[in-house]
Amino acid sequence: MLTFLEPDQNPTDSGPLTAWCDWVEMLPVPQRSTALRLRQMMTTTRPDMSWRLWSPHFAERLQSILSEQSFDVVEIEGIEMAPYLSVVEQATPKPLIIYDAHNAEWILQYRAWLADRKNPRRWLAALYSAVQWRRLWRYEADLLNHVDHIIAMSEPDENALRQVSAQTPITIVPNGVDLVSYGQYDGQPLPYDLLFTGKMDFRPNIDAVLWFAEQVLPLIQSQRPETTLAIVGQRPHPRLDRLRSIPGVTITGFVDDVRPYLAGATVYVAPLRVGGGTRLKLMEAMATGCPIVSTTVGAEGFPARHNQELLLADQPADFAEAVLALLNQPQRRAELGQMGRIFAYSHYGWDRLVPQLEQVYHRS
Repeated sequence: MLTFLEPDQNPTDSGPLTAWCDWVEMLPVPQRSTALRLRQMMTTTRPDMSWRLWSPHFAERLQSILSEQSFDVVEIEGIEMAPYLSVVEQATPKPLIIYDAHNAEWILQYRAWLADRKNPRRWLAALYSAVQWRRLWRYEADLLNHVDHIIAMSEPDENALRQVSAQTPITIVPNGVDLVSYGQYDGQPLPYDLLFTGKMDFRPNIDAVLWFAEQVLPLIQSQRPETTLAIVGQRPHPRLDRLRSIPGVTITGFVDDVRPYLAGATVYVAPLRVGGGTRLKLMEAMATGCPIVSTTVGAEGFPARHNQELLLADQPADFAEAVLALLNQPQRRAELGQMGRIFAYSHYGWDRLVPQLEQVYHRS
């Protein structure tokens, strides 16, 4: 594995990777100044995302590794690593090149544009997304046509990728979860009424918690003033600072382990209005047995059913009503949580998903 190391990550700790990889090499993640980012956006036609992890040093190291050893498969993880495709294509012999599409990025930006253009305070962000989704469309089309196989996270993602490239084979292999780790957690829970988890400098997550905290939570707290909400995830964006003054709201930042929060939460909320792929956060909550209220977009890509494995609501009043119903009905919470757990175990364990990925490698 050749990857990047964030400034706040420990260079001597590669977690469980050393148990699975012959070698793990981590290079410092490139740092982009605002001036450089603006210059790249103004002087090139590439999407902003494609520059975020571009590093000449990484490209040189990748080229060196590929010249020293032959690999059967090279898997590119997400569009931010796509600029290194040209390096991989030059390898001799050429490996099988797999692109793991973490999202259909063009549609994520397209949805961000649709959401932000309705709010005058977000018109600058809407303009950014209007430009970026078109650039992403062209960039993803070129990328997909130059790889041997594509991994999509969900059927909606596959459909979105098909719109930009109808030629390259696509296989759906959704995100999975360690069912033992989450489903059998027996540590000390951290109790909160409501929980949201995710990388908190990620635009869809920022939009989700702002919408929930400002439009849904007041409706809930009008009936249950003591209701608490934990927003758990690394690198909280400054836009979230205004939520810190809301009674009952806790923004944790990075935590070593999210399982105590999942084990202690009464209801998990997924108020996403922008995004794609399949939500690892939902699978983790389901595996833990935590009942979920989600928007339709938040649960997109799952064959989960409303009122069976989770509750769906898209308007603030409806979302608040669904949350309150679960907060006030312990038996309903237990039933929904159990159905979600069964759903996770039936569809998203690694024992089911890894063989699907291996089949792609061998079949291609």
